[in-house]
Amino acid sequence: MNGEIRDQEVRVIGADGQQLGIMSSYAALRLAEEKDLDLVKISPTANPPVCKIMDYGKFRFEQGKKEKESRRNQKVMEVKEVRLSMTIDTGDLNVKLRQAQKFLEAGNKVMVSIRLRGRQNAHPGLGVEVMNNFFSMLEGKAVQDKKPANEGRNITMMLSPAKQDTRS
Repeated sequence: MNGEIRDQEVRVIGADGQQLGIMSSYAALRLAEEKDLDLVKISPTANPPVCKIMDYGKFRFEQGKKEKESRRNQKVMEVKEVRLSMTIDTGDLNVKLRQAQKFLEAGNKVMVSIRLRGRQNAHPGLGVEVMNNFFSMLEGKAVQDKKPANEGRNITMMLSPAKQDTRS
């Protein structure tokens, strides 16, 4: 920017976006100072480097504003966890099901897990069956990202919200 530009010749773009041609960096800087603006190097790798006459403070402010706007529009997806047990009863399963549906409707991913205890370690297939039953009860509200898998003493499954058809 301004006096830090050490190149002999630069291609200059005016404040209105018009090409002013190739000139010495000293002449370009003098031109920018006449308009009370800054000379900013836009493309240093070009031959000759491209510089633009602009209000650098205003440019940085606008960039910051755009960055904040894009961060605000970004959707943050959280991973919520629903814990089941191998011997879960239908009433408790329905409560966990409603909880998972609430998380999915809010647009979050859901990790469903079962912790195997004691003799349950000998029958991990029963836990996978409970998981598949749980997923089938969510009928169309969820998509399986990761199928039920036995990882040591835990069985885990990842679900994400199903894409809703917005055309009505």
